[in-house]
Amino acid sequence: MELSPTAAALVAGARGLVGPLGADAVLVLADTPLEWEEVRALLPDVPLLTAVASHPERLVLREKFPDVRVLESTTAGVSIRERLSIALLEAIRHEWVNPGARVLVLCRNFPDPDGDLPQLDTMHLVLLGQHLERLTARELRGLETRVPLPTLSAVVELATEIGREGREYFPTGTLFIVGDSRNVMEMARPMNFNPFRGYPENERDVKLSAVREQIKDLARLEGAILISKDGIAMAGCMRLMVPDEDFTLSMGLGTRHAAAAAVSKATKAVAITVSQSTGVVRLFQDGQVLLHIEPGLRPLAWAH
Repeated sequence: MELSPTAAALVAGARGLVGPLGADAVLVLADTPLEWEEVRALLPDVPLLTAVASHPERLVLREKFPDVRVLESTTAGVSIRERLSIALLEAIRHEWVNPGARVLVLCRNFPDPDGDLPQLDTMHLVLLGQHLERLTARELRGLETRVPLPTLSAVVELATEIGREGREYFPTGTLFIVGDSRNVMEMARPMNFNPFRGYPENERDVKLSAVREQIKDLARLEGAILISKDGIAMAGCMRLMVPDEDFTLSMGLGTRHAAAAAVSKATKAVAITVSQSTGVVRLFQDGQVLLHIEPGLRPLAWAH
């Protein structure tokens, strides 16, 4: 599809900014097919990446433009921020960019239900290390209205360590539900004995490193681990019985992620998953993924 005037101007502008901004690559995150001969003509001799949802389109691109790095993508129920993070993480795994790279991103930030808006409308300079390690101040404020930051950071750090290390050399997947404990408990049913029952609060506080180490062992058990907004582990081995909620889950995510999306939609809790297959950590609120963490990257820098 021929580039719209706005898209063409952004691509041409990117060429002029690569040098002054010290960009290592340009990532084109498009919702619709583009005229790649035109894109390549406007961006010659620049490391170029694109994320494409359609498998046939990926095959065509790889055949016709072997110098363009083509990444898999999805647009179904995924925010532009998560699509960007997933694409950049895949580029790192392929060693097409390094974790400290500066990437100039061209994308469309605004929905286009009628097909009248340009294919691309926004240009970002992404400092990859910062993008993957830090939530923005706005996101932190939004999350902290439900879960205090010390609790949230402790659980995310715990989940990231589980995703990176596994347990006893085996990959481990788990689900943490944090906050809104009364409503969450009404939707939860025990699958086994509660491993936290009978212990004083100071021995169940996830903000303490010794407690987090103990929870790593419990993470191997089936079911969710419920944590209060103050960081006190309340129950483990819990099955979540959540009413059907209106949320959209990315393809490839299983029942653990579906439960996380559903409970975060039905309550004011924050859900944090660790994927057993990849170790990737995702944070859900209101049924949406707000944070995606690759386990191999450096620890998060939590800051207001």
